[in-house]
Amino acid sequence: MSTEPADTRPDGLSPSQTVGPFFHYGLTPGTAYGHVPVSVDGQVAAPGTPGEPIVLTGRVIDGAGDPVPDAMLEIWQADSDGRYAHPDDGRPRASNSFTGFGRSDTTADGTYRFTTIKPGRVPGPGGGEQAPHILVAVFGRGMLKQLFTRVYFDDEASNAEDPILALVPEARRGTLIAKRDGDTFTLDIRLQGEGETVFFDV
Repeated sequence: MSTEPADTRPDGLSPSQTVGPFFHYGLTPGTAYGHVPVSVDGQVAAPGTPGEPIVLTGRVIDGAGDPVPDAMLEIWQADSDGRYAHPDDGRPRASNSFTGFGRSDTTADGTYRFTTIKPGRVPGPGGGEQAPHILVAVFGRGMLKQLFTRVYFDDEASNAEDPILALVPEARRGTLIAKRDGDTFTLDIRLQGEGETVFFDV
């Protein structure tokens, strides 16, 4: 990256910037440099929040299949009744303490982890309902902007009638569907290359 002032560079442009890697000391769990506390720890739903407690986990990997150790994920989801903690939803929620928002960094092997509740179905286009899902934004080094995707659940029959999932070619829908093992759902997010996760323009 050039450190020359924009008015002295031949092209007259300021240096480009990406969205990382600054997360470990300002925005993500644990501590930075061994002693600086930072913010959110992937805990989206406190114990006792109405709904089915689940863990959502997986790895963020690059096109070569290598882990991305300094990415950050943010999630946004409805509660177990399919209601968002947002004024535009307008419906009373089962718990006013559930915000539906969470943030997790990735560990050295690319793993992210959220402790939350399984969301309910939410209204969809044309008056129908969408299958339960979680919205995900992925931030990382070398990315000019965050990527957006969804996580669906492999035990949901309603996936077959979800209007957004239906827009994804059938062969690629598996990149959005987390696999269940007990109370844990696992979905790896591949940023590029063969088997790349489906990302949406927002």
